[in-house]
Amino acid sequence: MSDDRKTLLLTGASRGIGHATVKRFAREGWRVITCSRQPFPEECPWGGGREDHIEVDLSDPVRTMEAIETIRARLGGRLDALVNNAGISPKGQGGARLSSIDTDLRDWGKVFHVNFFAPIVLARGLRRELSAARGAVVNVTSIAGSRVHPFAGAAYATSKAALKALTREMAHDFGPLGVRVNAIAPGEIETSILSPGTEKIVAGLPLRRLGQPSEVADVIWFLCSGQSSYVTGTEIEVNAGQHV
Repeated sequence: MSDDRKTLLLTGASRGIGHATVKRFAREGWRVITCSRQPFPEECPWGGGREDHIEVDLSDPVRTMEAIETIRARLGGRLDALVNNAGISPKGQGGARLSSIDTDLRDWGKVFHVNFFAPIVLARGLRRELSAARGAVVNVTSIAGSRVHPFAGAAYATSKAALKALTREMAHDFGPLGVRVNAIAPGEIETSILSPGTEKIVAGLPLRRLGQPSEVADVIWFLCSGQSSYVTGTEIEVNAGQHV
């Protein structure tokens, strides 16, 4: 049977921003294909989720490249949006921040494979499908990509800074294909993995509150919709004014 719905490919869908994004696009009638190293979670709320879930370890570049053909077989020739949301941030003992001095070299590699290389591997591998749909790519960066953050480690922060730069390069290169590429930089968002002490950061924000995953998902939706049809190569700060 043919499926005339628009299609989103989303990495990092199991919780927080990713999970809210799934619900936002599903509410709009989109088909959502998710990529994760974990099996499909039973509690997820959207129809067809199990059939449209692909298990892949994005920290393994070979597995990521191999997954392209599996994904392509599910798409039917077009992809309306790719959201690169998956991200990892290793911690030290007791959840301590890992600096550029004490981060293990192997951890640097894993972080960059998930946070930086996977987005371009997926986008480049699926560029024909994105072009056919005149689709959109959204890379999820971070407030930590522009400053030293008290909780985000050096590997995570530098990978997100690199992803911001990659967004600019991708916008330039994918634009002639009819594909828009943008980024969002979330700040302190209320999820299950908030670090102790986040409330001190929130107290200094212009809006004086944590963000909700659904608020970030709304911005992702905007960048994938026709409402942003002339927007490419930008990074939108979603952080209650933390960047100012």
